[in-house]
Amino acid sequence: MNISPTDTKRRALGKGLDSLLPRGQPPAPALAAQEPDAGRPREITLELIDRNPFQTRSQVQESDLAELAASIVSNGVVQPILVRPQPNGRFQLIAGERRWRASQLAKKATIPAILRQVSDEQAMEITIVENLQREDLNPMDQARAFERLATEFHMTQEQIATRTGKDRVSVANFMRLLKLPPNLQHQVESGQLSFGHARALLALRDHPDLEKLARRVVALSLSVRQTESMVQNILNPEKESKEPKPEPVVDPNVREVKDRLQRALGLKVSIEDKNGRGKVIIQYSKLEEFDTLLEQLAGK
Repeated sequence: MNISPTDTKRRALGKGLDSLLPRGQPPAPALAAQEPDAGRPREITLELIDRNPFQTRSQVQESDLAELAASIVSNGVVQPILVRPQPNGRFQLIAGERRWRASQLAKKATIPAILRQVSDEQAMEITIVENLQREDLNPMDQARAFERLATEFHMTQEQIATRTGKDRVSVANFMRLLKLPPNLQHQVESGQLSFGHARALLALRDHPDLEKLARRVVALSLSVRQTESMVQNILNPEKESKEPKPEPVVDPNVREVKDRLQRALGLKVSIEDKNGRGKVIIQYSKLEEFDTLLEQLAGK
């Protein structure tokens, strides 16, 4: 059987959640008997809905939930959630966890919901796609979502990319974040380290001072480019010592200030001055010297 390119693209992220829902599939007999138009929203008691076991989003701001709850009190739930019926008469959430939780916070008795008969794999895919469409999803949540698709449903990175609308390299880069130590993963989750910072530090994941280096990135507010340069200097220290630049002619007053700073800090200092404007560069050769410098400058 030939599969057209259109059928393949239908499952991509850009097509939205509908692309992951089965089309033309008849509803289960029990459901059809209860509700002929099962595709339309119905009011379902909140207490009968169980949380999505495939939820990959680990953090939801309580302030955002409170704001959404206030909106629901005033205007109701504008967009129905998506659930699937369970054999015990209950329902399992597929998509819309924030609306579900905010409705509970708003003391609502029911919530509009659309019923779908989907497999575990489809439910998890829908959950991941819904989360990926949110701009504030942190990189670690994305990494863990891809990892679950790989381990629980035995998908290759190529298959994950096709199902979620991502490119394979992007999927691989996110999954590599799981190789970071737990402390660094937490920093990525909290936003202290960006995805770019974390990807740069991955090159040093076996370095004994990795966590100190991460603290340095945060303390100095290093950009991703600066972090990449720091990592390369650690991996290739010999490149720093090649072709040293000749010392420029320094004003005697500037030289005196430089010498005073070097004596006070115990580190090599250089001053670049031009007509009263310039910069002071303090060099250190190991993390202990950096820590000492930071304490001196911070007054601790």
